[in-house]
Amino acid sequence: MSTLNTLNVKALTTGYDKVNVLHDVSIDVAPGKITCILGANGAGKTTLIRSILGLTPPRHGEIHWQGRNLAGEKTHKIIASGISCIPEGRKVFPRMTVAENLVLGAFLEKDDARVQARLEKVYNIFPRLKERMLQLAGTMSGGEQAMVSIGRGLMAEPKLLVIDEPSLGLSPLYVKENFNVIQQINALGITVLLVEQNARQTLAISHYGYVLSQGRVVAEGSAEALSNNDGVRSAYFG
Repeated sequence: MSTLNTLNVKALTTGYDKVNVLHDVSIDVAPGKITCILGANGAGKTTLIRSILGLTPPRHGEIHWQGRNLAGEKTHKIIASGISCIPEGRKVFPRMTVAENLVLGAFLEKDDARVQARLEKVYNIFPRLKERMLQLAGTMSGGEQAMVSIGRGLMAEPKLLVIDEPSLGLSPLYVKENFNVIQQINALGITVLLVEQNARQTLAISHYGYVLSQGRVVAEGSAEALSNNDGVRSAYFG
């Protein structure tokens, strides 16, 4: 596999204090694809994201991005290398406008013209945000705040976009809209690591996936194979 825009997590063990949360986790995120991580609350999904971003250093194992080991690197350097994260829970700055929230996503870019060009790309994906660019983000609906959060992640022009629980707390209509947007983003050539509990919607748009349970990978395969896996079906589809 080419190392270009490829993320390889190898035998990762990490945790907090004396407790390990992830145990020997290995995943590969292929360039240009949507790779998903499925798992219930407490499975270790957020800890995996924190490890990738350098917020929770690995105790064992390696995290390779574009062929270089990220273990021990500072978070701002990892972000600068082309990884952007959209956090769980639509974290926006409520007393800042939509436009101000978005521009914060391009904090590493010092050229104003390039920032404006990125804004227009985001507005093309989310026309509603252009209509509401001067509205305070805190006064928007949950679904609209989710658009702001995704748009802000895109403002960094990431090569890899990590998306944590995009369906959390949203109405079915906004969930469907968000997953359509994720497909649209991937079609632009951006590699996506999608971390979710909503297996049905997630597998419908993903190329490959992993199932985490109690900090271990218990299943992996193409999205189609996981959809037809009896264990996955009984755990997630009822």
